[in-house]
Amino acid sequence: MTKTAKVMRVSFDLDEVLFVSPETHKTEPALPFPLRNLFQERLRLGTPELIWDLQAQGCEVWVYTSSFRSERYIKALFRLYGVKFNGIINGYRHQKEVQSHSSTILPQKMPNRYRISLHIDDEDVICSSAGQYGFRAYQLNAQDDDWAAKILKRVEEVRQIEGI
Repeated sequence: MTKTAKVMRVSFDLDEVLFVSPETHKTEPALPFPLRNLFQERLRLGTPELIWDLQAQGCEVWVYTSSFRSERYIKALFRLYGVKFNGIINGYRHQKEVQSHSSTILPQKMPNRYRISLHIDDEDVICSSAGQYGFRAYQLNAQDDDWAAKILKRVEEVRQIEGI
């Protein structure tokens, strides 16, 4: 019998995590005209490299956002930075696949429903309820030059805990 290897999934929220304001955070250069008019969000500096690093380490990298941006829009924007996600969960998908099956109101995000090992978010309510709802979260919000290194360290810690 062949046993399939467990893959570590890491998910990122978009707003205030990967999409940040250049007034409060260091960002990737703006896209060239006219693309910057279609895709006005700015990526936190180091986002493409972090995602590439995680994928090179064998992680699946997902987006898990409560926003209602379309999957197509998210894919197109990140493709311009050379990033391809392994999965995308937006507000529509969460409502359909998670919330619609429950009679109780669940948090805006339930990463464990998608076998996500670690979710990176800025919201206190998501991160503080992680243990209660059975998932691991890392809180990221302020400008931090070492944000990517800290996430890579937390990924390694979760790998050890989960034996991945």
